[in-house]
Amino acid sequence: MVGPYRGLFNRPGVKGFVLAGLVARMPMSMMGIGIVLLITALTENYATAGAVSATTNVAFAVMAPLSGRLVDRFGQGRVIVPFTVVNTLALLSLMVCAGLRLPDWTLYASGLVIGAATLSIGSMVRARWSVIHGGSHKLHTAFAFESVADEVVFVTGPALVTVLATGVNPFAGLVVALVCLFLGSMVLAAQRSTQPPVQPVKSASGTPILIPGIALLACVYLALGSVFGSVDLVTVAYADEHGAKGVAGFLLAAFASGSMVSGLWFGSRTWRISLRSRFIRALCVFVVGLMPIMFIGDLRLMAGALFLAGLAISPTLITGFSLTERLVPPSLLTEGLAWISTAIGFGVAMGAWAGGRLTETYGASGAYAFSAGAAALAMVVGIGGSGLLRLPEAPSPSAR
Repeated sequence: MVGPYRGLFNRPGVKGFVLAGLVARMPMSMMGIGIVLLITALTENYATAGAVSATTNVAFAVMAPLSGRLVDRFGQGRVIVPFTVVNTLALLSLMVCAGLRLPDWTLYASGLVIGAATLSIGSMVRARWSVIHGGSHKLHTAFAFESVADEVVFVTGPALVTVLATGVNPFAGLVVALVCLFLGSMVLAAQRSTQPPVQPVKSASGTPILIPGIALLACVYLALGSVFGSVDLVTVAYADEHGAKGVAGFLLAAFASGSMVSGLWFGSRTWRISLRSRFIRALCVFVVGLMPIMFIGDLRLMAGALFLAGLAISPTLITGFSLTERLVPPSLLTEGLAWISTAIGFGVAMGAWAGGRLTETYGASGAYAFSAGAAALAMVVGIGGSGLLRLPEAPSPSAR
């Protein structure tokens, strides 16, 4: 399984941007649950916590394509630094407002700025891989590695922020997220030798979301984002209902662990079926895997069920990013990848909001039905529009 990943890191500068990107992405898994844990610790209101988290994700989703276009136009280094400074200050503001028990609108305002200033670090790292290994079979393996890196973040991040927020101080998890955000992003900005070259973009070139295949992928990932957002919040409530709120991070880590294991396996395989077929099959497996979590009342069984449910996440993300890389012009690659992040961000916001409301009304087990339903919707949309994902007959580096 490890063999295909050898040789990815031989070129100068690769290890530097991979490590910096990994650290800079840590807040991606810590921010949402950290905000929920902080606000619920101070107010015991899951609806408010979910709404603030949703506000942050909506702002990110709106701004991600714009920040992606800025990166394509001016280069990663010139965009990362100012965005990171604003993001850091906004996160500090959120913690201060929560600690001083200021009105709720201050939490929403801070969350709005946090989301707007959050960059799609994963898109930037994948864009670097596309430059280094574009046209090579190694690009599929590189994208698989990045999905595994995402899951490493989602395995360690929720557990870390939960332990810190529940065992040390409600603010501790977000403080660590802030440090990772600032240091990782600044180091990534300094890695100039591996960043994609700035390519002139004609005003008539349009936006990647107008490409039918990208629009379809965005719809699918909107629904999948709703799964991720709702599972994050509902799992915290589920653990709380069972008298073990501190276990929530480990349950979410089990969900991400399943994705990490499948990502390693998926990236090491040589596939003969098309990217489109792999994408559809992964969506179907995800739906089946999520169904059991609505009926489980034991924490240990839930950890196992979430692990199994997570097995389809990485294959879905890997094939989706590979399809995006094939469908989008090189001069708009970062923006194209950012549109996928935007769709996920909107979905996460919807899922967090719906998960909070449904948890308050029906309890955690009932709220998990929303997660399963959103996954089923993603599958239906993906199958129904799969014709838009047909690629040219030319051999694909990610399909070899």
